Amino acid sequence: MFTLRNITKKYGKNIALDNVSLSISSGMNFIIGASGSGKSTLLKIMSGFDDDYSGEVHLYGKNIKELKSKEKSFLYNNTFGFIWQNFNLLEDCTVLDNILLPVQLKSTVDRKQAEKLVCDLKLKNVVNKQVKYLSGGQKQRVGIARAIMQKPKMILCDEPIASLDPKASKVIMDQLKEINQTKGITCLVNLHQVDVAIKYSERIIGVSGGKIVYDGPAEHLTKEIIQQIYQSSANDLIMDLQR
Repeated sequence: MFTLRNITKKYGKNIALDNVSLSISSGMNFIIGASGSGKSTLLKIMSGFDDDYSGEVHLYGKNIKELKSKEKSFLYNNTFGFIWQNFNLLEDCTVLDNILLPVQLKSTVDRKQAEKLVCDLKLKNVVNKQVKYLSGGQKQRVGIARAIMQKPKMILCDEPIASLDPKASKVIMDQLKEINQTKGITCLVNLHQVDVAIKYSERIIGVSGGKIVYDGPAEHLTKEIIQQIYQSSANDLIMDLQR
């Protein structure tokens, strides 16, 4: 579905990504790494929000840089749903209005689908509330519902549990896993919590210094590899795994 070939991204003289190649086609995939490792830059390029790079991004075999703007927008809008760390919701609008926003039509069919998502994601008791009155966990569930309304093939998640407490984080991660298993939607999650990534992922992509230093199953992620990914910050993460 999605392939990156020899991607290099620079900010001035600083190299954020250094000749990175990667393919994503299915499953639960997690990008992990310390702050400044390049994982956020990688997700920005994959999501189409940054096209100032060298190398090639292919979606369904098409080189994104060779597409006209309209064709690129159509391809991305029909492939991806997005879940953001800061939610990116319309705070003064209701839960239902936010969920319906991607389809931009309040037809009976769309509303029925949205109402089903409200029930599935346990938002029925707040469906007519303005988003600004919701908790962080509730807002992120609204974000998930909004992403699903786009009927995506893949959901890209940028630190979806960074601002949530452990209980809310578990709810969000359980729901992402259920979406993958029941709806067949591929998930790519940018995350700094290595213990959560190991618990939920089928595949972990470890980024350090702008390079992919690990790409494989969670069960093969050793302490030594974690040390390589996180460098000096690895000790605390390794202690978390031992608890």
